[in-house]
Amino acid sequence: MSERRTVALVTLGCARNEVDSEELAGRLEADGWELVHDAADADIAVVNTCGFVEAAKKDSVDALLEASDLKGHGRTQAVVAVGCMAERYGKELAEALPEADAVLGFDDYADITDRLQTILSGGHHTSHAPRDRRKLLPLSPVERQQAAESGAVAVPGHGHSDATAAAPEAPITDLPDGVAPVSGPRTLRRRLDDSPVASVKLASGCDRRCSFCAIPAFRGSFLSRRPSDVLNETRWLAEQGVREVMLVSENNTSYGKDLGDIRLLETLLPELAAIEGVERVRVSYLQPAEMRPGLIEALTNTPGVMPYFDLSFQHSAPNVLRRMRRFGDTDRFLTLLHEIRAKAPEAGARSNFIVGFPGETEQDLAELERFLTHARLDAIGVFGYSDEDGTEAATYEGKLPEDVVAERLAKISRLAEEMTAQRAEERLGSTVTVLVESIDEDEDGSVIGRAAHQAPETDGITSLTGALDGVRVGDLIEAKVMASEGVDLIAEAFAVGVGA
Repeated sequence: MSERRTVALVTLGCARNEVDSEELAGRLEADGWELVHDAADADIAVVNTCGFVEAAKKDSVDALLEASDLKGHGRTQAVVAVGCMAERYGKELAEALPEADAVLGFDDYADITDRLQTILSGGHHTSHAPRDRRKLLPLSPVERQQAAESGAVAVPGHGHSDATAAAPEAPITDLPDGVAPVSGPRTLRRRLDDSPVASVKLASGCDRRCSFCAIPAFRGSFLSRRPSDVLNETRWLAEQGVREVMLVSENNTSYGKDLGDIRLLETLLPELAAIEGVERVRVSYLQPAEMRPGLIEALTNTPGVMPYFDLSFQHSAPNVLRRMRRFGDTDRFLTLLHEIRAKAPEAGARSNFIVGFPGETEQDLAELERFLTHARLDAIGVFGYSDEDGTEAATYEGKLPEDVVAERLAKISRLAEEMTAQRAEERLGSTVTVLVESIDEDEDGSVIGRAAHQAPETDGITSLTGALDGVRVGDLIEAKVMASEGVDLIAEAFAVGVGA
């Protein structure tokens, strides 16, 4: 590119979207774009949208409108939507939101520079017609790997490029500083912040058919990344100063099934934890029905791997779970948590729950209350049911009135708040190892981090007190828990620079 052109990436939604944004950033910077943080300083703003639930979609639309308002008042010339909402709705979103200059799907990511150049030059890119991405790859999990690695199907985080197709083992050269071919030669990534924590995509898509969830339709069938790709990316992140890696996907418990080894995660975890510079490995999004003794053992007894269980329960009443096309019940879930804590008493556990699902009775709600009362979860997310386009549940009879859903949401949310605060109080007097994530040097010098049972963004924080002179972001601090405020802890430091 002969002239200076700037781009800002605005990311909404989950950690998987954050990884996708960094892939886009890597591709753009490798092609000569200058990345800026503020959309007002960019020629073009790229908004990575979330398409999961109505609230997230509203946030995405608001972000697109906010960026669009900058046009004509400064540098910003165009606004582009990418991500899950763009992939899910395509032309429909483009027609409903003319303020966006383009709506790009996952198939456009490999050619993102050409797309943005066309838009900045006044050209038009036709928005895609959404399609069920589950149908783009073979039904056989093993055959999917072959199809994906041929580059025939675009899967964010599993990228290919024409430059490497002919010589897949050849290294990518002449990249800007900070841009890495993190998946061997296949995928570029550029960090968009300097946090000591980063997510690594373990897989994409999902083969489960939960009746309330639309994600598989626009994210596609489950596809594992090669262990070598995950290891290469993690090594590069460690070189960038990352000390904690969080493995993300729609379903981490299925990792390896399309590579011929459903227990591959148990093998991979020790290798990741052994990478120089990486002090913590954390695994997110685990399916209770797919938990196995070997995985529990790996998560509770592998040095450097956090004893942390992000379990997707969704409900505990068996009748509701069956209508959700899920498995389990209150007693089975409590037994699973007991098995985990028998191996690691201080293990962290969190989950999300949907209330007001079609057909949910008062007895079903009481069963969920029973579970939450006894589960001792560290963090709980509660959502009121709403229909999602294209899902089986949207066709169900037995829909509850909105006021009933709202009442149940408020009731379970109050219980969740009470139980998680009680769980935090149980940690008083215990010793925790805290990864420092921020230091407020301008005001009171407060030092904020997370203990092993606290994942980024979702599970609360730990505020440190005591002798903290010389402490830096990325340090590991051993501390004693002195107090709690809701899910947050206050701990007094007594050792700096300890192991995880």
